Amino acid sequence: MRLATTIAALVFAADQASKWYVVAGLGLDERFFIEVIPGIFSLSMAWNRGINFGLFASDSDATRWVLIVLALAISGWVWLWARRQRDNRLMQASTGFLVGGALGNVTDRLTWGAVADFINVTCCGIVNPYAFNLADAAIFIGAIGLILFGGRKTTRDGPGDMR
Repeated sequence: MRLATTIAALVFAADQASKWYVVAGLGLDERFFIEVIPGIFSLSMAWNRGINFGLFASDSDATRWVLIVLALAISGWVWLWARRQRDNRLMQASTGFLVGGALGNVTDRLTWGAVADFINVTCCGIVNPYAFNLADAAIFIGAIGLILFGGRKTTRDGPGDMR
């Protein structure tokens, strides 16, 4: 679990540092929009009070706490699941990404009452209305990794064993 812990800590630190730099340091919470690479990459402030893409968003304090508890419960369950497969390094790495990202977004909800989303990528004349953050990207990477590499531990006793 050392690999999962290291990756989770690095993801969490990078996510929180990027949010504080962009939101507080660059003042994105007051400026709302900074074009970095015209037509491709911008910083666009969005306070997400729901889950992905603002789904189930609510200004309710109860919703905020439900999402915090849910994120912590899922992270705990994934962590315990990954501990059973300590020799699966890809699963450990995926767990680190998912848990580090989830804890980053939980910290936002505790600190600001909502998740700070600000990365906006647009391409080829198609305007993307959604913003995300490093934690969201890490959660996505971790979830895909767990789907691809988790729970695939097989044992064989001999050439004819078909467990």
